[in-house]
Amino acid sequence: MTVRIITDSLSDLTKDLADEFGVTVVPLTVLFGHEAYLDRVTISTDQFYDRLIHGGVWPTTTQPTPQAFAEAYEKAGAETDEILVVTISSRMSGTYQSAVSAKAAVGKKYKIEVIDSTTVGMGLGLIVVSAAKAAKKGAKLAELAEMVRGAMRRSHFIVYFDTLKYLAKGGRAGKAQALLGSLLSVKPILTTREGEMAPLTRARSLRAGMEYLYNFVASFAGRIEELAVEHTTTQDEADKLAAQYAELLPKQRIFRSTVSPVLGTYGGPGAVAVTVLAAAGTDGASA
Repeated sequence: MTVRIITDSLSDLTKDLADEFGVTVVPLTVLFGHEAYLDRVTISTDQFYDRLIHGGVWPTTTQPTPQAFAEAYEKAGAETDEILVVTISSRMSGTYQSAVSAKAAVGKKYKIEVIDSTTVGMGLGLIVVSAAKAAKKGAKLAELAEMVRGAMRRSHFIVYFDTLKYLAKGGRAGKAQALLGSLLSVKPILTTREGEMAPLTRARSLRAGMEYLYNFVASFAGRIEELAVEHTTTQDEADKLAAQYAELLPKQRIFRSTVSPVLGTYGGPGAVAVTVLAAAGTDGASA
């Protein structure tokens, strides 16, 4: 039986992508006051960003409950006895711990491997896509878990922020904490290191930021397994970037996504992210 793969909504896998690769996505929750919405399920990205920009209530977020993961395990267990779970970094969310608690709750009915990806967004999403492709080819659970741990070292997620206000307000600045309050017109570009957001460089303008993102991906040309471009509110900028990549890498599939409502709570308007999953066996230098 094919190994079933489960992740969380901070992988930024859209429903179409999740369906294409047979991945189960457990949603986190975004709250506007007492109104709670399941990430990408009961609130769309368009609805969320409209409220984020124009609404008067600052959103907050919560992780999935262990019960939500346990239900996903039970459903997957109706089709297989091997389940791989890959979650957002445990240093950014309690989602990983909920997944682990759910594993204990269902006991030994299924063979379940839970892995902390140490990353977020399509940094996580492309790892899951790679694992799902291998699962469809017949890879078993132990092999997939080893592949995921290897892919974690090859996953390079970087994000241009128009502002760090939302990251700071949500308490997710991580190693980028030192930048808060020191940036005026300069636009930060962050990456993930040791499971936290960390500063990579600074851009003087949106144009300079997009040029940096383009050059970052271009530096991996010829050794890219998967590539993704995502955005919060500036789809036009993400479209331009993706078009440039398509010209540079005409045979490369470019995964597209809008940053999920829960992640958008911290990314804020104007953010654009790119992720490279470097090909196995290549020297994929970390961001």
